[in-house]
Amino acid sequence: MACRAAGKRGIDAGLKRVLTSTSLGHAVGLTSRTSLGGASARYIPESSTSSFLQGSGHHTTLESPIRCFHASRELWARRKNDDQGVGLKTQKKGKFAKRIKKPPVDAPYVPPKLKRITKSLQDKTIDIFEGMTTVELAKRTGQSVISLQELLVNLGEKVVSEFDPLKIDVAELVVMEAGANVRRLHSNEGSEILPRPVVVTVMGHVDHGKTSLLDALRQTSVAAKEAGGITQHLGAFVVSMPSGAAITFLDTPGHAAFSAMRARGAAVTDLVVLVVAADDGVMPQTLEAISHAKSANVPVIVAINKCDKPSANPERVKLQLASEGFLLEEMGGDIQVVEVSAITKTGLDNLEEAILLQAEMMELKARVDGHAQAYVVEAKLDKGRGPLATAIVKAGTLVCGQHVVVGSEWGRIRVIRDMSGKLTERARPAMPVVIEGLKGLPMAGDDVTVVETEERARMLSAGRRRKYEKDRLRQIMEQRTKI
Repeated sequence: MACRAAGKRGIDAGLKRVLTSTSLGHAVGLTSRTSLGGASARYIPESSTSSFLQGSGHHTTLESPIRCFHASRELWARRKNDDQGVGLKTQKKGKFAKRIKKPPVDAPYVPPKLKRITKSLQDKTIDIFEGMTTVELAKRTGQSVISLQELLVNLGEKVVSEFDPLKIDVAELVVMEAGANVRRLHSNEGSEILPRPVVVTVMGHVDHGKTSLLDALRQTSVAAKEAGGITQHLGAFVVSMPSGAAITFLDTPGHAAFSAMRARGAAVTDLVVLVVAADDGVMPQTLEAISHAKSANVPVIVAINKCDKPSANPERVKLQLASEGFLLEEMGGDIQVVEVSAITKTGLDNLEEAILLQAEMMELKARVDGHAQAYVVEAKLDKGRGPLATAIVKAGTLVCGQHVVVGSEWGRIRVIRDMSGKLTERARPAMPVVIEGLKGLPMAGDDVTVVETEERARMLSAGRRRKYEKDRLRQIMEQRTKI
């Protein structure tokens, strides 16, 4: 009874512990022995201690070693082949066990889902002008005054007060660094305003005689030829009328270039002359030119060419244009129609009169003094003279020797040539000229900005390049998010 009571206190649990022995021949009187893998283990039965005193033929109860080790059969099967003896304490794994690196699994690559960029300042155009303050810039851009002042400090400008007037070049740099597009506004206060010639773009199908019509118009102008008799084929030329008026014609290289110039904000064209062949009629490219003219909100004059051919049918062309929504004057509309022939040079006077009449109705005027506001019509690289840019002055006067920024390129105007190839010192409104001295090749539609110093030209050029690169990367990201 005493032993049974002691077992309840924990003595019986202590007697159940496993005793190991390296000797296989050692014997113990009243306990049973089980040999496992070269080691001898003794087990104390769980029954009462009276089983120890059953005489010489004592009887003991053997328990399963699985129960003594408190392990499952699977765990015992794994430990059965261990080098250590049964019952020896094994070192436990640490709290933070080292993970085994598994080989990579071959799986198809799934690109991460890109975040859609929200439309903010990148799609906003800020109007700037000379003398605007930091407070006005903050209101237009939606940025804080402190952040704009930090941009001014980074640009090397001295910041005294947020109400100090800024140069228009500095304002453009700040707006571009903020991430918005820029549009310069030039004031005409105190400037001399005079009438200027009309700028006309000739558009039409490639086989409808547009080039022949331009050549015929160019030959009517004496100023279109040099002293040596070589005709200067420029992107723009001027036709002088007997009355003293002048018309500037643009030879736009394709409808895509015209739409690209309009998209870049180059409002160069005042009037569009649509050339349609009298024998072929309206073609798909003619409809494309009509859509470009409508989107640009530019007046149109229709010139029906090749009227000298026997198969010419001008009336059919007029009906086709009316079916496309072009209301001609003969049908109660406001679009003038002129029948011409570039081969026989008939009807050219009527075309010029129609252009001058339309220009008189538009009342075109421009300031003459002040910095020039010009746009690039075309640009090419000459081996001897470097980058050449054909530009048309919209307002102001472009003077030789000025520092300019054309798009993202900069330079100092070294030479100015008129449409006849002669050197000139200045270019007035609606005058097409070729300028030399740029460091790089600009694009059609780039604006010509006159700055005061070379340092300012470098800074403005670098700022525009950063802005163009940001816009290009943003467009790439937007295209990826749409896929």
